[in-house]
Amino acid sequence: MFTGIVEGAGIVKGTARRGEDVLLSISTSMSLDDVTVGDSVAVSGACLTVVEVMDGGFSADVSAETLVKTTLKSLKIGDRVNLEKALKLNAFLGGHFVLGHVDCVGDIREKRERSNSIIFGVEIGEESGRYIVQKGSVAVDGISLTVNKYEKNRFYVNIIPHTARETTLGLKKAGDQVNVETDILGKYVEKFVRPDRGIDTDFLSEHGFLK
Repeated sequence: MFTGIVEGAGIVKGTARRGEDVLLSISTSMSLDDVTVGDSVAVSGACLTVVEVMDGGFSADVSAETLVKTTLKSLKIGDRVNLEKALKLNAFLGGHFVLGHVDCVGDIREKRERSNSIIFGVEIGEESGRYIVQKGSVAVDGISLTVNKYEKNRFYVNIIPHTARETTLGLKKAGDQVNVETDILGKYVEKFVRPDRGIDTDFLSEHGFLK
């Protein structure tokens, strides 16, 4: 589990094919003193398992499923990625609960400046879009962001200068793609209130949850 607060940048040093999977090698100045083989690291929002830790970097396996569902399939040597180590129980929860399980790839349709910030408009499919709510949370390339608004399968987020400078979003432009993970809370709520679960509006009203 992660928080969506990016801890460092990484540079892709290798992408070796292993059948349908890929061995991804990344160099970084982020401290890896507390990272061991088997640990999880979020790479631009996708949770990967570390298979080797070396001086100044690490390697991780990327499954065929992850390649299909994320932008990692397009990574080239020299590309920059966002990195976050798994959440520790004694750490600050500065963003929101992020699993590193990317829901879909979003298309950046708009990029415009407002004062010192950047506004991105990201288009996603309706299946994932139903979990996007105004002023809710969304992870974009592993970055915890607040949704300004959502309309017609497009959500808008505000990127402050620090985020633009310290993450890959500052390099993104209209036409680029990003990994999108919606808030897990919405998915659980939807599942629990399905009619076949016995929880519907009548049930909620009967037990005082709706008036």
